[in-house]
Amino acid sequence: MEMNASYTSFVAVGDSFTEGMSDLLADGSYRGWADLLAERLAAREPGFRYANLAVRGKLIGQIAGDQAPAAAAMGADVVTLVGGLNDALRPKVDMGRVRGHLEEAVALLAPSCEHLVLMRSPGRDGPVMERFRPRMEELFGILEELAARHGALLVDLYGAPVLGDPRMWDVDRLHLTAEGHRRVAEAVWQALGLPPEEDWRAALPPATAPGWPVRRAEDLRFARRHLLPWIGRRLTGRSSGDGRPAKRPELLPYGGAPLS
Repeated sequence: MEMNASYTSFVAVGDSFTEGMSDLLADGSYRGWADLLAERLAAREPGFRYANLAVRGKLIGQIAGDQAPAAAAMGADVVTLVGGLNDALRPKVDMGRVRGHLEEAVALLAPSCEHLVLMRSPGRDGPVMERFRPRMEELFGILEELAARHGALLVDLYGAPVLGDPRMWDVDRLHLTAEGHRRVAEAVWQALGLPPEEDWRAALPPATAPGWPVRRAEDLRFARRHLLPWIGRRLTGRSSGDGRPAKRPELLPYGGAPLS
């Protein structure tokens, strides 16, 4: 990897993690690590172009079938692909099909760009993480194989304990806070051979754990506002991304209000 490299274009492909949930802006839209990374890359390169095709709730088959061909056709310098975790977190999943869709997407994207970036996604420490850890690690094993086979970069967010800290996660326990997204942007920035601005793996300051009554109240709020609606969507075959367009569907010059 060339140090202090220069990139003229970036396309992000994936689900809610790449769309930017839950890095909420004042206007109700989401920013997220991909937008933050695009802003930083654009500051280095006049005429820099950026597209973000990610849509919340998408499964890897949808990402491979819809987003990957569009991203490959754009011919960007950098493409990031993060997907498969929505599949792994479902009650039932065929990991063989997940592998097949990932292989399809990576085989299409890797030749289309200068650098394809894959990620071992972070997970919030807790009982849900422990329940799904075997599936997640199987998914990450697939990604490691594909990165080695196709010469892709693999950013290990899962291996950074700080990104498992519950304080890095929004109240829905599924999406990173603004601080979490900022650290992911720095991780990808460094993986692309650009000069570090901080240690994105640095631990948070020690914190006093809340008492049992506070934790139970938080659990009840989480179940009512987030868990039950999520279960309802699974039972009815709906997704939070149904009918939702990509946030930035065309590879256009980066512009607009600063994202920082």
